[in-house]
Amino acid sequence: MEGREGTMDHAASRADAEAIFRAAVARVDPRALIRSTLSLDGPRLSVKGAGARAVYNLDRFERVLVLAFGKAACRMAAGVEDVLGGRLTDGVAAVKKGFAEPLGKIRVMEAAHPVPDETSVEAARAVLKLAREAGPKDLALVLVSGGGSAVLAAPWSDLLGGITLADKQATTRELLACGADIREINTVRRHLSSVKGGRLAAALSPASAVTLMLSDVIGDELSSIASGPTVPDASTWQDALGILERYRITERVPPAVPALLRNGAGGMLVDTPKPGAAVFDKVRNFVIGSNRVAALAAVKEARARGYRPVYLGSRLAGEARELARVWLGMGVEAASRGAPVRAPGCIIGGGEATVTIRGEGLGGRNQEAALAFLVGLSESSPEWASRLCFLSAGTDGNDGPTDAAGAFADLEMLARAREAGLDPRAYLERNDSWHFFDRIGGLLRTGPTGTNVCDLQLVLVR
Repeated sequence: MEGREGTMDHAASRADAEAIFRAAVARVDPRALIRSTLSLDGPRLSVKGAGARAVYNLDRFERVLVLAFGKAACRMAAGVEDVLGGRLTDGVAAVKKGFAEPLGKIRVMEAAHPVPDETSVEAARAVLKLAREAGPKDLALVLVSGGGSAVLAAPWSDLLGGITLADKQATTRELLACGADIREINTVRRHLSSVKGGRLAAALSPASAVTLMLSDVIGDELSSIASGPTVPDASTWQDALGILERYRITERVPPAVPALLRNGAGGMLVDTPKPGAAVFDKVRNFVIGSNRVAALAAVKEARARGYRPVYLGSRLAGEARELARVWLGMGVEAASRGAPVRAPGCIIGGGEATVTIRGEGLGGRNQEAALAFLVGLSESSPEWASRLCFLSAGTDGNDGPTDAAGAFADLEMLARAREAGLDPRAYLERNDSWHFFDRIGGLLRTGPTGTNVCDLQLVLVR
């Protein structure tokens, strides 16, 4: 590395950035988190997480069941198998295709994400069947992680009618493309589902249930993690309808969807279970891992590598390309004025951005942020731009419908683009960040990590 306040060795800085990111991901390994949350002493199962604790005497239960779903389902379920061993009776783990791992007693089912398909419906049927068979002398361990909303799809249906899988697929696509954030998307999903928004808790009742959650939502709001299947839902049919109207997609989704929401808002349908409902009397919910936990591990690794770390929190949200401009501004300010940190510095933050689709390209929110950062870098003073390295990546290793976790942005990437005749602005306008970074070797490919706690961004300043 040349001169801590001079020309940057970009390859070395990218290696540092990747190592910091990987340290963060390792800290939220689901199997390890489960093993630190659950402990078995004879028949006594202790659950400890987020400042709360519960103890269950397994001798009082006839069966112990596992219902796991989301991108981290297999690794979370493996942790439960490690702890419970022969005490475990049966289970189902529904996981995103490509994220499956072999388990013992727990049946693994691969399903689609982010748009559900028939495999998602089959997974939901299996989970609901096991839940509805649970009796008052059964204990269910519900393992929830990001992606659970898609891999577990049970379209709403009752005597007044309902919606189809195709209706849910089309609505999900519109929500993902319109710029709605994850809370808004999940508010709609809860009201189109027979399993989300506390309805899984209703299916499990009167069994006892412990839900262990790996949070992939900003602020760790329980009702938004996989759309809160065992959590009271304060949102209403009208809230879900209002989101479609706010983003002007009411006429673009299948007619059955707004019709269902209007019937619900008009009092014709039972809403999701609300706070205080009896179905939650024997349910305990714990958050065992989050973006903040991962980010603090990144801070620790950055310090170990000789950087002065600054942590901005885990609630960064908004349009990916706009957030990238903010990250660039902080980087330039640090390089030029030593604020908010002097070189060698590492500014770290987490959260989840959104992308409003404008073009027909391929990419994800992290790759879009890196491309927007690169565009801004091309407009900055070379004196300061040369000292920055930016990385934005998803902790699940899967940014959008691509094989990359995210991408790097620095002046060497910009030079490679110019040599290849690539215009970063043109690629940004058509949301084609994957093809851009693939051409210049700027993608971070980790493969599926087995965890999912939103995204991490960092700027190294030399």
